[in-house]
Amino acid sequence: MTTEQERADLIESLAAQRRFLRHAVDGLTDEQARLRPTASDLCLGGIVKHVALMEAAWARFASGGAEAMQAVQVDWASQFRMEDDEQLDDLLAIWEGTATATDDLVRTLDLDQVHELPRAPWFPPGATRSARRAFTHLFGEIAQHAGHADIIRETIDGQKTMA
Repeated sequence: MTTEQERADLIESLAAQRRFLRHAVDGLTDEQARLRPTASDLCLGGIVKHVALMEAAWARFASGGAEAMQAVQVDWASQFRMEDDEQLDDLLAIWEGTATATDDLVRTLDLDQVHELPRAPWFPPGATRSARRAFTHLFGEIAQHAGHADIIRETIDGQKTMA
């Protein structure tokens, strides 16, 4: 049975990882957010864009399953790039709206609700996830990308997010 404390813990855990990622991009210009200073093709603006899109997709999954998750088509490669016509502040605002909507779902959804995962090479056929597990997966994704962002930011100007 889901408790209010469990919901609060999930929201707090998501918020903590979001803060790490936001801190990694704090004070950057759009030009800095587009930089790819490491061996990776990742840039900080692209990470923010990807996390916003990925969070929205997992929220759709938690509330409506694989069909809802896949209702919005995303170009895999472009979601990791910050295009010349995109601004970091706009990407952060999109992500903020997504995060607010996700937190609202954590507060209201039946976290025991289970959906079959979409067909993908990284999911076993017929595998399922509960809404709870979708949100904990989201926590891990944000944490992983916050770590990537920390490395990229340190490479750009020496700022260390996690230390």
